[in-house]
Amino acid sequence: MMKFRLNLLLILSPLFILIGCGRSDDAQKIVDKAIRAHGGDLYDRMYLEFDFRGRQYTAKRKNGLFTYTREFEDSSGRVKDILTNNHFVRTVNGDTVNLAEKKAEAYKNSVNSVIYFALLPQALNDPSVIKELLGETRINHRYYYKIKVTFEEKGGGKDHEDVFIYWFDKENFSMDYFAYLFFSDGGGIRFREAIDTKKIKGIVLSDYKNYALNDVAFDITSIDSLYLNGRMDLLSEIHLENVNLILLDDEK
Repeated sequence: MMKFRLNLLLILSPLFILIGCGRSDDAQKIVDKAIRAHGGDLYDRMYLEFDFRGRQYTAKRKNGLFTYTREFEDSSGRVKDILTNNHFVRTVNGDTVNLAEKKAEAYKNSVNSVIYFALLPQALNDPSVIKELLGETRINHRYYYKIKVTFEEKGGGKDHEDVFIYWFDKENFSMDYFAYLFFSDGGGIRFREAIDTKKIKGIVLSDYKNYALNDVAFDITSIDSLYLNGRMDLLSEIHLENVNLILLDDEK
């Protein structure tokens, strides 16, 4: 019984330093500082290109408008997906492909997801985002604000029921960890640890170690406890390769 209590204490210990929860105005201030620390206004005048898992991505953002693309080769030829504020289209060898609505939605979400994660925390001030300060906690000898993010159904997209947790360093507001609970494809929890973080022309980009827990019933607000106690499986590493970033005002 004593051993069980000790193990439980180790698992839950990061939660013991949580402070009063639920202040959305405090959460907003923290997220604002984190976005500024990672790029701020530069996010809205940038062109980014990178390779991810053998596919080429670009993200152009200017004055609230965006164009995201993904290109790759398959048996049909050269495939290009193009997502903007207003539409999605797929071309193969330069010709537009007529897609069933379900397939078009899946491709659109796939492109958006990769760019969304690459540019975090840029999107955390989208209108559909609901932010909550869970408190403060310690991970690997550093102290963090712990923010929970959920989404309004209207504007929150197909996966509006997903839940995210972000850990922002109390001193420099770096986003060193984040986790999310998702329900598509059987669901699960992912916990990401930032590695090889770099600032390119004022915008911060990170690669990640990606840990998995395939249990949607687990309380995601306690997921850092499992990480600290080595109770999550390393699923993969996420690397952005051949990164090139241009601030659009710097274009010649």
